[in-house]
Amino acid sequence: MAAVATANVDKLKSEVAALSQISDNEKNGFINLVSRYVSGGEAEHVEWSKIQTPTDEVVVPYDGLAPTPDDPAEIKTLLDKLVVLKLNGGLGTTMGCTGPKSVIEVRNGLTFLDLIVIQIETLNNKYGSSVPLLLMNSFNTHDDTQKIVEKYTKSNVQIHTFNQSQYPRLVVEDFSPLPSKGQTGKDGWYPPGHGDVFPSLKNSGKLDLLLSQGKEYVFVANSDNLGAVVDLKILNHLIHKKNEYCMEVTPKTLADVKGGTLISYEGRVQVNEFKSIEKFKIFNTNNLWVNLNAIKRLVEADALKMEIIPNPKEVDGVKVLQLETAAGAAIRFFNHAIGINVPRSRFLPVKATSDLLLVQSDLYTLEDGFVIRNKARTNPANPTIELGPEFKKVGNFLSRFKSIPSILELDSLKVSGDVWFGAGVVLKGKVTITAKSGVKLEIPDNAVLENKDINGPEDL
Repeated sequence: MAAVATANVDKLKSEVAALSQISDNEKNGFINLVSRYVSGGEAEHVEWSKIQTPTDEVVVPYDGLAPTPDDPAEIKTLLDKLVVLKLNGGLGTTMGCTGPKSVIEVRNGLTFLDLIVIQIETLNNKYGSSVPLLLMNSFNTHDDTQKIVEKYTKSNVQIHTFNQSQYPRLVVEDFSPLPSKGQTGKDGWYPPGHGDVFPSLKNSGKLDLLLSQGKEYVFVANSDNLGAVVDLKILNHLIHKKNEYCMEVTPKTLADVKGGTLISYEGRVQVNEFKSIEKFKIFNTNNLWVNLNAIKRLVEADALKMEIIPNPKEVDGVKVLQLETAAGAAIRFFNHAIGINVPRSRFLPVKATSDLLLVQSDLYTLEDGFVIRNKARTNPANPTIELGPEFKKVGNFLSRFKSIPSILELDSLKVSGDVWFGAGVVLKGKVTITAKSGVKLEIPDNAVLENKDINGPEDL
């Protein structure tokens, strides 16, 4: 394949040059990515014997960080160096929503985006700081987001939006860009993963603007991670220790097969997708803190050559390839890069309606935009929740609960079939509810289900 593909890269260059929908930066970035992929993708062969578990210098325990300064003026100084950037390129399609995922209502009628803005407003009000919010959109979410951010014009948070790159999907058969085959709509293109955040910050002009305002660090996180809030202890540590890059990691549970882990390798820290929980006890939350000057230096030197992730897809029966990169993999290019082993509370992603059930329940409360875990829950782990396909879409999920059940004492919940919940239901211990095919099963108002296996009305 490599020889054929190399010959095809020249043909691809001329085809990409003719695409009018994307900028020269995007064309160059894309060709660069394809060329690297064809020549072997710079996939590193990692020798097991050289892999070391990181020390406390490399993965710093959160409890070992110096406390936040008491003086509000010192805190203001820290915050004035900070920018918050949320990765906002994803659509809510997996949860049955059109438009950006960040506008799904999470709690009390507030969306992810509302909560993020309220959190930063609270900080800016409290300390007189001017922390701006950046949203990295994709071509899928840009137009909708532009309309949505208009409602925050009276906020004390400056909101900047910019787009990540738009790359053409590659037709596997002949290595040509899908748009040049007449597929010029959205299906012809893809956003190349969140590793693209660094060049896109630079290409959009936002990086130079922020540097001119005296900003030094960007806190990057997924917009759907409710635990990813500004942490002054972490910011203080990075500024004092001059760490150019920090990845927040947290202890793995059985649910966390995905998500890279940090290793020490030949004197540098890097990320690998090792799945073993026994050997690798931490994983990447994708909460990243990165020095803006370092981003500028590395992007300008074209030094951020992260591992390429090939993502095969099919569009109208045509097999295509998306080449992507991940922001976490950039860690090995930065100086004095570290991980910080943070509490699990900083990782609260909402990927499905089962996660939405957790954050809408009495397990959490809402204060100043922060989703805070209820101290009345004694078990440090959250309950495991499995909802059937009837609950997959947000609209269906909401209609099936008169009110969200109390789950403070729940260990696990598994629901399958046509199940409907009344108001004021309390779930405790291990609960399984299975409606037989073609049968509607209603859980009555104020029912208390503890360690129950329910297969029909007779079990209630």
